[in-house]
Amino acid sequence: MTKPDYRLIDIKLDERTILWRNADIEQERRVAIFDLLEGNLFQPVTAPDHGNHGPYKLLLGVEEGRLSVSIAGADDTPLEQFVLPLAPFRRTIRDYFAICDSYYQAIRQSTPAQIETIDMARRAIHDEAAEALKERLEPKVITDFDTARRLFTLICVLHIKGH
Repeated sequence: MTKPDYRLIDIKLDERTILWRNADIEQERRVAIFDLLEGNLFQPVTAPDHGNHGPYKLLLGVEEGRLSVSIAGADDTPLEQFVLPLAPFRRTIRDYFAICDSYYQAIRQSTPAQIETIDMARRAIHDEAAEALKERLEPKVITDFDTARRLFTLICVLHIKGH
């Protein structure tokens, strides 16, 4: 038997559900996907029962206010699809957007100390959201904190609306 390879090798966002973009958001998306592909832990709970031990491809989207998660094998064989209610994350996503806006403004016009203070608050919200996402995913997918953190960034990208 080959050694299990519980990781993501491809991540896509459902382009139909991305509502709005700007350069900062595109950069966040690129960095999150790059970092995820560099190192992650992603083990669908039922995949090993069906003989699939990774690696995996992931498609994320938003449908009717819920996160749509589609998991496929490396050969594009569909393995699992589920939805995750996003209502528990709405406030956190809103807070994260607000602090990110402050952060991007601060980068352009504030002192390094002010930028660092805002960045610490931004990271704290992001970390809290990652823990919550990790817990919500647990019945379906085993993941680690860093993977959940980067997935939260991608969920935010799917939620951004134009101003």
